[in-house]
Amino acid sequence: MKRFAADIQIDAEPDAVWEVITDAGRYTEWDSGVTRVDGEIRDGEKIVVRAEVGGDRAFPVRVEQAPTHRSMTWTGGMPFGLFRGVRTFTLTGQGGGTHLDLHEEFTGPLLGLIGRSMPDLGPSFTRYVRGVKAEAERRP
Repeated sequence: MKRFAADIQIDAEPDAVWEVITDAGRYTEWDSGVTRVDGEIRDGEKIVVRAEVGGDRAFPVRVEQAPTHRSMTWTGGMPFGLFRGVRTFTLTGQGGGTHLDLHEEFTGPLLGLIGRSMPDLGPSFTRYVRGVKAEAERRP
């Protein structure tokens, strides 16, 4: 397994943070690592995320959301579980604000081969959570 993670405390209620992380049309306004999101970020939907990591490559993922709007996963990869990535977003109300935890785990028989060519996603995860914080705290 290969794992990347970042977390941050945000001075906004969980519902406000949820609005930011599920607003596909505005990702490029605050997440400098995402160049486009095609589709709607809702439970059961498939979206395609284009990111500057990987040279503007398209990453198709399936979205699963908890009914409470406090956690969400994006799952993508290769058929038959040969390579799989699961990105998990968790929002926890804390001290009048929200703690955002973001992590992604990569697994599968081809992880060794693919993992060697994967860039370090740590900086982009840190940039993402900082972008969510800035956007959620900026919105009224």
